[in-house]
Amino acid sequence: MMPVTFAQETPSVSFETLAAVAEQVRGTTKKLEKMALLAGYFATLGDNDLALAARYIAGQVFPRHDVRVLQVGGAAIVQTLVTLSGLTREEIAPLSVRLGELGEVARAILPGHLPETSVLTLAAVEMALESLAVTPGTKAKTNLLTDLIRRATLMEATYLVKLVSGDLRIGLKQGLVEDALARGFHRPLAAVSHAAMLLGDLGEVAVLARAGTLDRAALRLFHPLGAMLATPAATPEEALANLPEGWALVEDKFDGIRAQVHRDGDRLAIYSRTLDDITHRFPELHAPLRALPGPFVLDGEIIGEREGRVLPFTQFQQRLGRKTVTDEIVRDIPAVLVAFDLLYQGGDLLFARPLTERRTLLAALLQQDISLLNEGEGKGGAAFLAGKGTGERGNPVRLSRAQHVTAPDEIETLFVAARARGNEGLMVKLPHSAYTPGRRGAEWRKVKRALASLDVVVTAVEWGHGKRRHVLSDYTFAVRASASDPALLNIGKAYSGLTDAEIAELTQWFLAHTRQDFGRVRTVDPAIVLEVTFDAVQESKRHKSGYALRFPRILRVRDDKPLDEIDTLASVRALTAR
Repeated sequence: MMPVTFAQETPSVSFETLAAVAEQVRGTTKKLEKMALLAGYFATLGDNDLALAARYIAGQVFPRHDVRVLQVGGAAIVQTLVTLSGLTREEIAPLSVRLGELGEVARAILPGHLPETSVLTLAAVEMALESLAVTPGTKAKTNLLTDLIRRATLMEATYLVKLVSGDLRIGLKQGLVEDALARGFHRPLAAVSHAAMLLGDLGEVAVLARAGTLDRAALRLFHPLGAMLATPAATPEEALANLPEGWALVEDKFDGIRAQVHRDGDRLAIYSRTLDDITHRFPELHAPLRALPGPFVLDGEIIGEREGRVLPFTQFQQRLGRKTVTDEIVRDIPAVLVAFDLLYQGGDLLFARPLTERRTLLAALLQQDISLLNEGEGKGGAAFLAGKGTGERGNPVRLSRAQHVTAPDEIETLFVAARARGNEGLMVKLPHSAYTPGRRGAEWRKVKRALASLDVVVTAVEWGHGKRRHVLSDYTFAVRASASDPALLNIGKAYSGLTDAEIAELTQWFLAHTRQDFGRVRTVDPAIVLEVTFDAVQESKRHKSGYALRFPRILRVRDDKPLDEIDTLASVRALTAR
């Protein structure tokens, strides 16, 4: 399907109207009211403006599949506000902390500094944002942003800053915009959502919805799709709950980079979970992927592997930050693509087909047989679906191995084996499951387990974001240098695990026990002991301890434990051997 060509129409409408609608949406918590406001607004717009408004109101500058990014950071926005308001950065910083986001700072400090009459149209804003995306250098971007905001009314400036920051914060996500389009143009929500999934562009979907041509939406190669996500399962019993067919497929959960591969003719692209093009980062995968018959789109995970052993992500990560991937890097940290799903092949969209059928097609694409091994036949799930040749060394593109299980004790055994192979845990997938891009559902479940827990002390705190912008909710924590050395060495930061009531109570304590206030961050008396859990320990130059905890989560506040009984650096080192 070719992109929609919008019809010629009357001149673009004011951006201030969009800002006013966004303000009304922000002012209500009722979803039906939000959607009614949007539907009424969308109905007044021509095609070009409708496409822009649908994206902007969802906080999207460009279509989700678009590789362009603004690359305008907070420093550039603050400098724009400094220039326009005459205030200093030091005067703006406390406002940023109190209000929680720069759009509201603009609203607070720019009255009297901007025109009262709007001259900006949606089309003019589009041109300005496109210029920001292609302009290199922080100074040049700041100048462009300043020129844009200088032409805006106060309401427009507020929402331009929010849009450039990446989130309007009006209680409106893509799903509600899809619902508003469905209701406003009297189309089935499922059809709108399906088109948005395929096209990755709410703007184009909006135009198709009004025209009644949503059936024109089709997958476009080299427009990356959102990855299907899994629901966490805390126990083997939970992972195998409610199996319609009485069994599930279980694969190792890899600790690598989610990869979606598009291939057609000589063209090849590999996209990350965040829809970034990462093709150049993995040159060793190009030839084997181009050798496969196209066109196709497959889903998988790229991991590091050396001598048949999966490399810890902390080692594999070393090649991800390199601008140039040298032959030496490829040799020292080789990459392997483990393919586990096929989304499109030879003109056929495969989303709705059962997982077992998609795996069979994927095995055929990879020219690898799927065999049902009967090692444990009759024992409820020892049968094993394995890509013949895919597990052999030297093949950088491999079919995932999936075991047929029915009982929780099998999950436990497989989990231990997966961790022994260097993987995170397990993926449990229902055999009939469809593929739902960008959605998290119960048909795929992930089983992970924390490595351990440590007792640590909070040394610094930070104001939160969004709903938590008025509380100190992000905690940097430390361990003791040793049993005999009371020096505190930071090893991480956590912001999840406590209730709102606990955070509110701790906020009052931290405010009363602040040592130094740096605006957003403040150091505090080391007296609040937490028990934290995490998935891994990795070496880190960021902290004086030399280590950092991966994915730390707070389990509880340890009111019963004094500072001199928290864990030491030796405890952290011992965990690196696991």
